[in-house]
Amino acid sequence: MSRPVPDKAEIALEYPDKFYVGTFAHSSRFEARLDGSGVALVLQHPGAADERKSVHLHINFGLLAGILRELAGSVAGLPKDDIAHREQLAEALAELQRALGTS
Repeated sequence: MSRPVPDKAEIALEYPDKFYVGTFAHSSRFEARLDGSGVALVLQHPGAADERKSVHLHINFGLLAGILRELAGSVAGLPKDDIAHREQLAEALAELQRALGTS
């Protein structure tokens, strides 16, 4: 089951001879789940055939852990007065920690 995108995602895919870019906002939907080897993420934008788009991404656990470490290392770049975003991230992390059974 997919959920509404609560904020916004911008996707860019670059090949030597092609470049694709897309935005997924409030009118889009997403699905994220863990499977046996990592995280599966789907972003979907509904609409007419010429407007519809989707991105399917699978990230293995080791890469996801590396991404989380990189994010932790870059938190200092988030403005200290950006309380709303800091709280969103902290609450989501706490929920993931509870679900994993870790503190």
